[in-house]
Amino acid sequence: MPEVRGLVRGPAVAVWLVLAIALLALPVLLAPLPAEAAVTEAAVTDPVADPVERIPTYDVVMTIRADGVVHVRETITYDFDVRGEHGIVLSVPYRRHNRLYDVRDVRTSSSTGAPARADTLKLLHDVQITVGNMGHRVHGRQAYVIEYDLAWAITPYADRDEFLWNAIGTYWDVPIGEAAVRVEAPVPLRHVGCLAGTATSYTRCLRDRDGPFAIDFTQTGLRPHEGVMIKVRLPKGAIVVPPPHYARPHWTGSWAGSVMLVLALGSVGLVARRPTPRPRVGEILIVLGTALVVLDVVDDVAARGLWAFSLGDGCLAGLALVIIGAAALGTYRFRAWERAAVTGRGD
Repeated sequence: MPEVRGLVRGPAVAVWLVLAIALLALPVLLAPLPAEAAVTEAAVTDPVADPVERIPTYDVVMTIRADGVVHVRETITYDFDVRGEHGIVLSVPYRRHNRLYDVRDVRTSSSTGAPARADTLKLLHDVQITVGNMGHRVHGRQAYVIEYDLAWAITPYADRDEFLWNAIGTYWDVPIGEAAVRVEAPVPLRHVGCLAGTATSYTRCLRDRDGPFAIDFTQTGLRPHEGVMIKVRLPKGAIVVPPPHYARPHWTGSWAGSVMLVLALGSVGLVARRPTPRPRVGEILIVLGTALVVLDVVDDVAARGLWAFSLGDGCLAGLALVIIGAAALGTYRFRAWERAAVTGRGD
């Protein structure tokens, strides 16, 4: 019979070796985490230190007033990452296609004490409301309240008045945990709908009526660039609805202006085949064309703002003159360079 001591000796040594290694490693395992590891650990357990930016809650109250103006109050709770930011930027449309809206009386605050100065800027078709302070970074969870009045947003029809608006917007690059939208009106609300998501992928919001004059909608788990579209149908004459405002289309050129521009582009090849034009001709055409374009642009911008510019016949005629003038001046300079290369002399 084999000796029992010899059979037990190998496993016993292995067990003691494992225990010894565990005892040696215990102080290292119980030591404080390094700074970077501590941040990662806190980010998992503490939403205030979350390294991923997000919006935990987004609450919107839209109050339709009797004068047809919609008062909007947005309360945004924002989790900034560990690097921090100077604040948030809210985009409110003031133009969709040719329809104009008036965003006014902007007021901002912060219940968490974050800097809440508001700066507004019209950029492309949106009013950008920047809330914060460029000289101060905020971290963790902050709450902002943005209020403004929205005019010209209700559309009158023959038998009803409608308000169609994306309460959240689709410009947020971060996910939204829970969105809540409340619609209030001075008349009973009987036809109100809510869709959450995108134009091609959406779902109906959860709905809760709070009396005859208010309806609450909620939606959880919005991904970046998903919004909440609200549609309100009011009885005709229930409120005063100002007529909608429209901007000139970005393209107002007629067939005459378009043909002129096409002929100018086609003349580039003809100018290159004609006898060398004088440089003064090209310079005069460029100056006249530029003047026409500038006058057309200034007229639109002065009347309706920077982003209300429309491309009309004046601009098209100016562009045509600039193209022909540039072709003439370029032809002259090319042939002068060609002669200088052959003869060794310029003009």
